[in-house]
Amino acid sequence: MKRNIGSVDRTIRIVAGLVLIAAVLLGLIGPWGWIGVIPLATGIFRFCPAYLPFGISTCGIKR
Repeated sequence: MKRNIGSVDRTIRIVAGLVLIAAVLLGLIGPWGWIGVIPLATGIFRFCPAYLPFGISTCGIKR
């Protein structure tokens, strides 16, 4: 898998995923909050399959 997620995008995904999962565990939101696993996983692996068809990459310019 070629990386297509940059540092800022990665940080936002990981934080958002952790916040959603924590909210579920604390009982603040319903079970739909487990969707936070998706941004967490994509942030950890630095790869988003949804970016592929569009050729999107938030990685920095390679020199």
